[in-house]
Amino acid sequence: MAQAATADASAQGRIRLENTEKILQAAEKVFAEHGFRGATTAAIAAEAGLPKANIHYYFGTKAKLYRAVLDDILALWLSSFGDISAADDPKETLTRYIQAKMRLSKERPDASKVFANELIRGAPRIHEHLSTDLKDWVEEKAAIFDGWAQEGKITPVDGRRLLFHIWAMTQTWADFGAQWTAVLGRKNGLTDADFDVATTAVITTVLRTCGLETDQ
Repeated sequence: MAQAATADASAQGRIRLENTEKILQAAEKVFAEHGFRGATTAAIAAEAGLPKANIHYYFGTKAKLYRAVLDDILALWLSSFGDISAADDPKETLTRYIQAKMRLSKERPDASKVFANELIRGAPRIHEHLSTDLKDWVEEKAAIFDGWAQEGKITPVDGRRLLFHIWAMTQTWADFGAQWTAVLGRKNGLTDADFDVATTAVITTVLRTCGLETDQ
């Protein structure tokens, strides 16, 4: 009996995890296309291929689901930098981070659009997070940049602004993908080669800003 109960609980946990992931992915797409106000739980449920009741069962309200999507996006972006320290090599660290951010813009463009739309509207649902957790994260990374500069590894830079510039240069390929597609004359969307060229360009710009040698 105990084994059967354990197996049943494990199966239920797996189903819950799978459904939660489906809902988050669907919500990310719907919120990116319609914004918070235009999105409906019915549309999200249809995109996820699940009953509408599941949305409310797992997340309660549309507002709570929206916040969960934003939290998931922020966690994904911040974790892409990894755990770095002043002992790490600046060129390798910055290169890896830019490559990771560009991959996210390519593979998860809707995530960037949801976040951008929230900021454009004044960040009403995550302002506290931005001014606390995100601020602390930025200050921590900026301190590492300062440490690199003090050791002569890079040219002194404003680490906070450098991070914002990296975000702007990488996320533009998601947020303004339609603009890039038009300017580059792509009829079927941006290509892998477009992202490769853009990644190299961003890396070169950032490394040169920091006084580091580039491969270009």
